[in-house]
Amino acid sequence: MAKQFSIYEAKAKLSELLRHVKANGTAIITERGLPIAEIVPYKAVQTLSGRYQQLTAQGYIVAARKGKFSSVVKKTGALDRFLKERE
Repeated sequence: MAKQFSIYEAKAKLSELLRHVKANGTAIITERGLPIAEIVPYKAVQTLSGRYQQLTAQGYIVAARKGKFSSVVKKTGALDRFLKERE
């Protein structure tokens, strides 16, 4: 179970609170006995693909549909056309 700290205790004993989170995983901050925040250990995602998979699994993003994308056809001579229209 997560240990509870009042706001006053959290400010006064920040080092103890952080050691507790590091060792036990979670701590609850309370205001007048009611939980207002939860402190959890930081989990770094090292790669972009790992973060993408995590967000997809959590439902924050939806994977794009698979298929071919058509390439954009570039018209040559855009600068010449622009200069002729400007004259």
